[in-house]
Amino acid sequence: MELSETEIDRVFHALAAATRRDILRRTIEREQSVSALARDYDMSFAAVQKHVAVLEEARLIVKRAEGRERLVRANPEMIARARALLGRYEQLWRARIARLDDLLAEPHDTTGSGD
Repeated sequence: MELSETEIDRVFHALAAATRRDILRRTIEREQSVSALARDYDMSFAAVQKHVAVLEEARLIVKRAEGRERLVRANPEMIARARALLGRYEQLWRARIARLDDLLAEPHDTTGSGD
């Protein structure tokens, strides 16, 4: 299933910040509490919560309650969908490069005769 324009915007916005990319990386490795995530950043707990909320809004992570803690884990389905989107961009880019290679490989008339 393809991502909507809104989903694409949210994914790219979520991945635009280094802290959010790091949180995503860490939650791919293993589920973690928001407080455990917050301990490793030089920012307030509230700031980390905001980063988590952006990732959650983009559906790159899933948050669940366990007692008083909020546990965060990566959402492999959305990551796969985002990866597929980037794969389509890569295919477009490779096709353009291939066309350029073909153009450059065509013999050119250097005599100036126009024939």
